[in-house]
Amino acid sequence: MPIVSSDEEPLILVDERDRVIGSRSKLACHEGNGVLHRAFSVFLFSDDGDVLLQRRSQEKLLWPGFWSNACCSHPRVGEELSEAVHRRMAQELGVSTAVEFAYKFTYHAQFDNVGSEHELCSVWLGRVDVGSVVPNSNEISEVQWISSEGLSQALIARPDDYTPWLRMEWSRLVQEFSRRLP
Repeated sequence: MPIVSSDEEPLILVDERDRVIGSRSKLACHEGNGVLHRAFSVFLFSDDGDVLLQRRSQEKLLWPGFWSNACCSHPRVGEELSEAVHRRMAQELGVSTAVEFAYKFTYHAQFDNVGSEHELCSVWLGRVDVGSVVPNSNEISEVQWISSEGLSQALIARPDDYTPWLRMEWSRLVQEFSRRLP
């Protein structure tokens, strides 16, 4: 499987209003308390309404081995968010599907003393055929499909198994965007 990102890849630095203020390496953006940068997060659903989850590779610097939503990453300098979403779904999951923007939010989450995420994150929703998903083992150690109710229950029962952004995003999707979920 191809390697699709590196610590030296420049990320887009933004202010709280999502205005571009520069760029910095991926590693530098995630060191210490982190630097606010643009990111995205994709939730993919099956025709039956199940949610695709991925277990992050053990090689990840932050939250290795944790369960997360289908795809999350960063746009490249000069790349539109929608382009980045489609590029990354293809690179990580081997899929191409229509997605729609839901909302964006800013969050900060510290991972032990290793580093942190400090992102202005756009959340996207889409549908995909269950059999079309081919995980990139450099990014993902395994995938699973779970019902929306099952995910909500799992996040309550075992919150520490999941990435902080998944917990925040799913809570808001269920509370504010439930009619857009299958």
